[in-house]
Amino acid sequence: MIVRRLDDIKGTALDVKTSNWVSRRLLLARDGMGFSLHETTIFAGTETHIWYQNHLEAVYCIEGSGEIETVADGRVHAIRPGVVYALDDHDEHYLRAHEDMRLVCVFNPPLTGGEVHDEKGVYPLLADVAE
Repeated sequence: MIVRRLDDIKGTALDVKTSNWVSRRLLLARDGMGFSLHETTIFAGTETHIWYQNHLEAVYCIEGSGEIETVADGRVHAIRPGVVYALDDHDEHYLRAHEDMRLVCVFNPPLTGGEVHDEKGVYPLLADVAE
């Protein structure tokens, strides 16, 4: 059984922060679950270009509000508590936060922990490195 506390992750290498977001990586590839699980806060007033070419992601909003706009068709969807969206087709999109949004994110294949978006909005597909 794996038991982790969010407070134990804060301030460690699993607390990954950029100018637009902070992602607390709760479960990773090395945990052997077949997915990774993250609590992510998107900062109010930011726009993040994302295109997970190597991963599928499901996102559940538990706090705050914003929107997601898919590049292919320009559709905009409101994000607020209780909304889930799944990037089931590697959808290129823009994520905008009207206020801080706290999200629960699941990735397949699982992330290894240190990933951040490259210039195209992509997380690289990294080989897992055991600690």
